[in-house]
Amino acid sequence: MSRTEDVLVLDKPGSHRLESRAIAEPGPGDARVRVHASGICGSDRELYQGNRPEGYVRYPVIPGHEWSGTVEAVGAGVPEALLGRKVVGEGFRNCQVCDRCHAGDTTLCTAGYEETGFTQPGAMADTLALPARLLHPLSDGADLGAAALLEPAACIAAAALKARAQPGERVAVVGTGTLGMIAVQFLAAVSPARLLVVGTRPDREQLSLSFGGTEFRTRDQLSDQLSGYDVVIETAGSASAARTSASLLRRGGRLVLTGIPAAGAEGLDPTDLVVRQIEVQTVFGAPPAAWSHTVRVFDAGLLSLRPLITHELPLTDFASAIELVGSGDPAVGKVLLRPQGLD
Repeated sequence: MSRTEDVLVLDKPGSHRLESRAIAEPGPGDARVRVHASGICGSDRELYQGNRPEGYVRYPVIPGHEWSGTVEAVGAGVPEALLGRKVVGEGFRNCQVCDRCHAGDTTLCTAGYEETGFTQPGAMADTLALPARLLHPLSDGADLGAAALLEPAACIAAAALKARAQPGERVAVVGTGTLGMIAVQFLAAVSPARLLVVGTRPDREQLSLSFGGTEFRTRDQLSDQLSGYDVVIETAGSASAARTSASLLRRGGRLVLTGIPAAGAEGLDPTDLVVRQIEVQTVFGAPPAAWSHTVRVFDAGLLSLRPLITHELPLTDFASAIELVGSGDPAVGKVLLRPQGLD
């Protein structure tokens, strides 16, 4: 008799349902993970509202690209040593054979975009099947709730690696959401001379300082004197945040953008970028090197993610979770869904 699981399905924007399905055995090269928790971010709200850019979603879809769990079954060709391991996993379903994949830039795979939770089944279900090569095992004592934030952490790790911040440099983070608070921790780890945190929420000041920030400003508190930074990582996802980030840099400074503004937003001034010789890089997802780096840092106890979680809800409360994430309530941080309940 086949086992069944609960699965959350978005048939189209604004329309979701919970259904029961048979649990399939993993195919060759795949593993099946018992999901512990799945995080909700702005991209999941885009899925629900229908604002995801064309080509980056395929309905009907099972959401859930931020997740953690435990391997409960493996397919042919997968080492049985993975059974019972706590894991997280990369979302991009790359081809492994194109020139970009061979270079390690798997998020730029030329075979086309495929990602867990957007075009492939995600983790808002009791189980998740995916290629075992995408899994990153965690230590046996890992906090699986906190580990559900390792996907956004890996994206920030990719940004930090591109930023190449050095000890003694002046660095800044613009944005104080989940991504921003993780970015503060990655930049603090390189021992900067100054670490400025800029946001719109004054309530984030103490958390920013506890993670290693040396000073905090809201955007309306910025002045021309607050400039000359070597590195700025932007995490807020608005065009104005990108412009604020560029304004903080010294000539020849390094800017990494991770947020995705709404379509049609006015961008940075190309004349300003050229005259000041600003180096601009962007991040969309995380390649394997960033994932490996993140897991090492997390397992070493150097990445604090649990304080960012404010709500844990059962999968049946998906609609409430989506509303919480978009509420603008300063008391709402990272929201997790627990497919297996809250026990």
